[in-house]
Amino acid sequence: MPLVVMLIGFAPPFWFAAAVMALAGWGLFEFYSICLPERRTLEKTVAILAGALLTWLPLWQNDGRAQLVWVGTFYFFALVILFHFQDLRIAMADFALLICGLFYIPLLLGYLNLLMKLPQGRCWIFLTLMAIMANDSLAYFAGSRWGRHPLYPAISAKKTWEGLAGGLAGSLIGVLLAKYAFLPVLSFSSALLLAVILGFVGPLGDLFESMLKRSYGVKDSGRGIPGHGGLLDRLDSLLFAFPAVYSFCMWHVLS
Repeated sequence: MPLVVMLIGFAPPFWFAAAVMALAGWGLFEFYSICLPERRTLEKTVAILAGALLTWLPLWQNDGRAQLVWVGTFYFFALVILFHFQDLRIAMADFALLICGLFYIPLLLGYLNLLMKLPQGRCWIFLTLMAIMANDSLAYFAGSRWGRHPLYPAISAKKTWEGLAGGLAGSLIGVLLAKYAFLPVLSFSSALLLAVILGFVGPLGDLFESMLKRSYGVKDSGRGIPGHGGLLDRLDSLLFAFPAVYSFCMWHVLS
C-alpha cells in the first residue's frame, strides 16, 4: 500500500502511465490464463502486449489516429482466427474472449490515465481508492453480521443485500472523507451522488469477476499477490469505478 500511495501521489505522469501499462499486461495475463489456459499462445501474447499499449490511448486522444490501435488489433485477431483456427466450433468463442479481455482490462484501466490528466487528478484517484476500500470493508462487515438475503447466489453465495447496503454506506464515508480532506471542490450533494454511483458500480465489478471465475471453475484469478490471490481479485471493483469517477467529473463537476 505505501508503494501505491507513493506512485499515485508523486510519480511523474510518464512513469505513472508506465505502471498502468504494466498492470494491464499483468491483468490480461491472468484473464487469458483463466479463459484460454491451454491454447492460443501466439494470440494471447500479442493481446497482452497490445492491451498494455492500449492503456496509453488516453494520452493520445487528441489525435484521431490513436483509435487505429484498436482497429489494427481487431484486424490482427480477425486474420489470425480466420487462418489459424484449430476447431471451427470454438474459433469465434476464442475471438470473442480475446477481444473481451481488451475491453475489460486495458480500456477500463486506461481511465486511470484520464483521471491523472484532470485538475487535481491524483486527488480523484485517491478518492476512488478510499471509496472502494471502504465499500469492500463495510460490505464484508454488514454481510457477515446481518446478511440474510442473497444478492446473486448463482455467482456468489456470500454476497447479500445487507452487504450491498453496508458497502453503500462505506462508499459514502470514503467519498466524504476525501471531500473534506483534500477535495473541497466537490459539493456535498455531488459527494452523495458519487457515493451512490460507486456503491453500485463497485459491487458490479466484483460480481463480474466472480462470474468469470465461477464460469471457469477457479477460486482466484492468480497467485501473484500472496494472501490475496491475483491482481484481478484486487482490481475487480476499481476497474468499474475508474471510468465512473472520470465520467462523473467531466459531466457533473468540471462541466
